[in-house]
Amino acid sequence: MHLLFIADPLESFKTYKDSTFAMMRSAAARGHTLSACEPKDIMWQSGGFVTAYVRDISLTGELDHWFTAAQAKPDERAALLKNFDAVIMRKDPPFDSEYFYATHLLEQAEREGAKVFNRARALRDHPEKLAIMEFPQFLSPTLVTRDASDIKRFHAEHHDIILKPLDGMGGAGIFRVTSDGLNLGGIIETLNKDGAQTVMVQKFIPAIEQGDKRILVINGAPVPFSLARIPQGGEVRGNLAAGGKGVAQPLTMRDREIAEHIGPILAKRGLFLIGLDVIGDQLTEINVTSPTCFQEITQQMGWDVARHFIEQLELLLK
Repeated sequence: MHLLFIADPLESFKTYKDSTFAMMRSAAARGHTLSACEPKDIMWQSGGFVTAYVRDISLTGELDHWFTAAQAKPDERAALLKNFDAVIMRKDPPFDSEYFYATHLLEQAEREGAKVFNRARALRDHPEKLAIMEFPQFLSPTLVTRDASDIKRFHAEHHDIILKPLDGMGGAGIFRVTSDGLNLGGIIETLNKDGAQTVMVQKFIPAIEQGDKRILVINGAPVPFSLARIPQGGEVRGNLAAGGKGVAQPLTMRDREIAEHIGPILAKRGLFLIGLDVIGDQLTEINVTSPTCFQEITQQMGWDVARHFIEQLELLLK
């Protein structure tokens, strides 16, 4: 197969932990051809097909200078997206206007015959924090609102809460307010921009001390291990980007219940790869843009997540 990865600049990859790199390495090991581009390299001219300026890459086997490219510059080769066997969208958040426009271009490429993973419409239809609201049976009490009085009412009811922006990533902008309500008004003003932006508020889950578990679901079925991202130094955030410690562990019965219910539903909608975030026995987020933790699980448990991803992709494309 010839695979096109749409991702952040290749030079920015931290290969010792990057999941997209792990996918590429496994694909190359199985004899597949690799190309890469960034969302900014995609274009669509009236009367033509959706096209990307791509680099055809080979892996060196090293972690630093990890690839060579046939093209010195990204704009040397234009390729139709429909001519690749698979287009793998791996651009990191934030899901901003440019990401939104990229999904429209990818959806047009799909109409032309391109096979895009995850599907463009499914990416748009499942904002990573809001998507959990479809599955209330797995959630702790959760509120989505712009209104400061709604948030204060929620705090009065639940006493210990977490507030976070809908467009945050890596634990950025997450606040905890306990029963004393200290700084609640200031935090609301910071997050909702005087009512201009929507905020998610959740009842605090004490099980965060045992970690914020990332459960990967590939082609509708869960990987048998999660990565518990355990907060360090008094933090309430377990995100690795916020200094959390990643500890791989087998899925619990509750983990499987959540993943085996949600996975097939979202796979049917075109979400080939998702990352469920679970604290204790409560779902807190559904990651659809570029779920990570492949390498950490593989290194600690010996279960090759990236190889499984490529094998499932092969099966789907047969």
